[in-house]
Amino acid sequence: MTSVTDTSRRRAAPALGTFERYLSLWVALCILAGIVLGRLLPAPFQMLGRMTVAEVNIPVAVLIWLMIVPMLLKVDFGALHRVAEQWRGIAVTVGINWLVKPFSMAILGWLFIGWLFRPLLPAGQIDSYIAGLIILAAAPCTAMVFVWSNLTDGEPNFTLTQVALNDTIMVFAFAPIVGLLLGLSSISVPWSTLFLSVVLYIVIPVIVAQWWRRSLLSRGGEAALAQTLRTLQPISLLALLATLVLLFGFQGEQIVRQPLIIALLAVPIIIQVYLNAGIAYAINRALGVPHNVACPSALIGASNFFELAVAAAIALFGFQSGAALATVVGVLVEVPVMLSVVRIVLRTRGWYERRDQAFPA
Repeated sequence: MTSVTDTSRRRAAPALGTFERYLSLWVALCILAGIVLGRLLPAPFQMLGRMTVAEVNIPVAVLIWLMIVPMLLKVDFGALHRVAEQWRGIAVTVGINWLVKPFSMAILGWLFIGWLFRPLLPAGQIDSYIAGLIILAAAPCTAMVFVWSNLTDGEPNFTLTQVALNDTIMVFAFAPIVGLLLGLSSISVPWSTLFLSVVLYIVIPVIVAQWWRRSLLSRGGEAALAQTLRTLQPISLLALLATLVLLFGFQGEQIVRQPLIIALLAVPIIIQVYLNAGIAYAINRALGVPHNVACPSALIGASNFFELAVAAAIALFGFQSGAALATVVGVLVEVPVMLSVVRIVLRTRGWYERRDQAFPA
């Protein structure tokens, strides 16, 4: 996933690498590895679980930083001055990301996990599963959206601007939205830990990544930045997979007892992706937004910053919580579901561009 700065570079770069294309397979293998290792070698996992300072697990913090900082390194906050250029598409995406997606996920969580699937799930984890779904939906995607934009021939400047704006909003809005929806779900909100998570996994990584980005650009230009991103890409993905092995080392017993849990948690996640992508796509069409802006707008509105969600869930509720498991299910379904959304928006381009007849002035 290389940095996207202009159309020519975007078309020259591979949109989706082999590793990313089969991310769901690697996640599934990590689930199996974590379950097996957790059952065969419980002592090392318990030792890592005890390596905590001020409610922060040090191994997880290191792995999360290795995941998040390279992704934030791609974000150019200088693109914020372009917000007015595609203000309708920007407004739609911001509205979906911050006013629709977290709340729609909470409703879907209450409906499916809290009611329809309740008899099939561990009673003591119901609230925790709902909390994980809320955390997952409250963090808009930062890195993979560049891939989805490439695949739909999306407007690169719009994508850059939207990601920079979302990350800026996330610094201030993530904790209040998560806290509000957890409170509405009657789930105890550990506010100090929530704010600590925001500082550790959003504020500090953003500062570090932007300082590093400017340093690279000043010393070697775009070539140095691109080379650094290529070097960090496998490290970031391996850190994600190592986190999953560690997480499922703790979750293994519960999953072995009730293997249906993962499929049940996937249902509201998949529904909210199609729901939010569809709403964003339809509103953009009604507003006369160009198709190459509507596509990344819909995809940004639907996808999640699952690395941050996993980190926040572990920090707030622990390795063995249903919240942590729910966020990991988001990782599992992300690539195949988002690729299906990419195919939908590409195949409906003819319908989309007939909006002048559908919505006469």
